[in-house]
Amino acid sequence: MSVLDRLDPAAIYDVMGEFRDALRAHQEHINRLNVYPVPDGDTGTNMALTLESVVAEIDSRGGRTGTDLDGVCAAIGHGALMGARGNSGVILSQVMRGFTSVVREAGTLDAASFAAAITAASSAAYEAVMRPVEGTILTVVREAAEASEAAVAAGADLVATLDAARERAVDALARTPDLLPVLREAGVVDAGGAGFVLFLDALLSVTDGRAVPAPVEGEGVVSDRPNLATPDAQDHPHGDVSDLRYEVMYFLEAPDEAVPAFKEVWAGIGDSIVVVGGDGIWNCHIHTDDIGAAIEAAIDIGRPRTIRVTDLMDEVEEERWVREGAATPGSGAELSAEPVGCAVVAVATGAGVQRILRSLGVHHVVAGGQSMNPSTLQLLEAVEAVPSDEVVILPNNKNIVAVAEQVDGQTTKSVRVAPTRSIAEGMAALLVYDPEGDAEANAASMSAAAGEVVTGEVTTAVRDSSSDVGPISAGDVIGIGPSGIVAVSADLGDTVVALLDALVDDDHELVTVLEGDGSTPAVTRRLTEWLGESRPDVEAEVHNGGQPLYPYILGIE
Repeated sequence: MSVLDRLDPAAIYDVMGEFRDALRAHQEHINRLNVYPVPDGDTGTNMALTLESVVAEIDSRGGRTGTDLDGVCAAIGHGALMGARGNSGVILSQVMRGFTSVVREAGTLDAASFAAAITAASSAAYEAVMRPVEGTILTVVREAAEASEAAVAAGADLVATLDAARERAVDALARTPDLLPVLREAGVVDAGGAGFVLFLDALLSVTDGRAVPAPVEGEGVVSDRPNLATPDAQDHPHGDVSDLRYEVMYFLEAPDEAVPAFKEVWAGIGDSIVVVGGDGIWNCHIHTDDIGAAIEAAIDIGRPRTIRVTDLMDEVEEERWVREGAATPGSGAELSAEPVGCAVVAVATGAGVQRILRSLGVHHVVAGGQSMNPSTLQLLEAVEAVPSDEVVILPNNKNIVAVAEQVDGQTTKSVRVAPTRSIAEGMAALLVYDPEGDAEANAASMSAAAGEVVTGEVTTAVRDSSSDVGPISAGDVIGIGPSGIVAVSADLGDTVVALLDALVDDDHELVTVLEGDGSTPAVTRRLTEWLGESRPDVEAEVHNGGQPLYPYILGIE
């Protein structure tokens, strides 16, 4: 392959394809790294999904040879904005938009326009972040821009300019732990910055015929990388690091002049804030403990859509379960095509749970749960697919209720939400579901039935904390009831029994037990024997739910 001194639209398309493939190859390595005090392993996935959207957008406009430079740049900017996920994806999208805006205006991608474009990308990325943090992708892009500007000033051609940018980017990446203490403590470099280095690798691959570095086990761990001059992209998180629990993202249709005030509102309720876009459409990202306020701020100035809420405490493990469950035939996610007066769409994770829901009348199960919250678009697609113009949605998680409530405004069907907060509530709601009724009546009766259920959940603490029943150490088993944590122990069986003792009284008649990942026959036998001895009038019904994160979910009626 000959060395290129400028890139035409087809070559730019090739760069985006190489970049996407590189991110896909490295995403699991990126996802396995973690600097948050809670699991959060989606950095590589989010960056890769952003580039998937970019390539798909170019393809939709004519593909590699059917699009001119203006069209390719416009497609990259739009695809990056609409496909961005997570803090890392949003920042990357702004880098791409800033970069292509200059290339588009210059009418070419040569050494001079590359230097100007990467400088614009750096400025755009800094402007997008409410509280810029050094030691992140922001630092890596800025230093790459400084190096490319210096190289062009010295008369370098495109390949030499890219080499200078990559060399400085790699050096900046290696120094990210020195700039961000949480990276130093975790012993890793920044993931977003490493992803950006892959962009430079893709450019050099197309321009100079070099192979993009392949993934290497242990990448991103500083102590295991004596030579960071060849970072094949394994790094860590997104910008700010905090203890805020929820990640909220949505597209916002709002006047550009209203966005600065919107950002100020968000600054008071969270961090890791990124708001990018323009011309009336914005991609918004925040970490917060107040989901409602994060969404209401958008409603005050415009129209939020495609709302996604992620619980950062549980994300990594459940992502695996959702991904595998959605891809497994017979998992319960298949569509029931039998026409009914009113259909039901439910959200759930775990093959056993999905089978139970379908046996109770659910027509379409959307894979998702405590952390892997489906988007409004995913729920809308399920609603459109079911064989009825009347639909009830069972979110089965409090974090998904707000997303589900957006669906009715996006379809001509009549959609109502029964705001179930757990699988146990969802199962109880389905016991009164009337397939021949309408959505309004079904939602009312199903909501009332769900309200009669007391839910108990058993899971493992991911960090040290405190509670009303005593201190919590990472790895402890905790029992959660409607009022919060009511049981803590190092032993699974002890916690289950303590949770039952706290929630089940003589007025109850039935305890439905859903066994999930981590449950054991011995513990299940212990809880049924405890009920038989301590609450002899209460019946136990055990099902294999297969849900992640929660070895036991209890529905008490």
